[in-house]
Amino acid sequence: MDKNSEIDNVDLKILTLLMQDATMPYTEIGKRIFVSGGTVHVRMKKMEQMGVVKGSSLTIDHTRLGWDINAFLGIYLDKSSLYDEVAAQLERIPEIVSINYTTGNYSIFARIVCRDTTHLREVLHDKIQKVTGIQRTETFISLEERFNRPVPFGATR
Repeated sequence: MDKNSEIDNVDLKILTLLMQDATMPYTEIGKRIFVSGGTVHVRMKKMEQMGVVKGSSLTIDHTRLGWDINAFLGIYLDKSSLYDEVAAQLERIPEIVSINYTTGNYSIFARIVCRDTTHLREVLHDKIQKVTGIQRTETFISLEERFNRPVPFGATR
């Protein structure tokens, strides 16, 4: 069975509104799409159980808190079979905010956030380079993140 077969236009409208404003009350969502707040609640629970919605998060502007370095790290592994082991070790480093198993030159592409270049050097040298299975890394410092948005899937149906 297609895992999206249980998702309908009402569900997509709910998701679209929450992606625009995750703090919007279910009652307000219900008013906007002409269903009850209880219906929105039930639909959200259904989508959580299906794994479509995997919780919620708070978006923080790290730079306003003094964490000025946003960098991407291309990671070469000794062997690609070490991915799960290396990923588990990287997950324990708090400055790493995401990792992706990739095709192309790198086995892993990670995003890290640090206070400054000294902190970045410490994270690279004292934490990441000591992870067993990493052959070498390449670091790319982001000068600006123009936008970061969810996919507007509701508009394509």
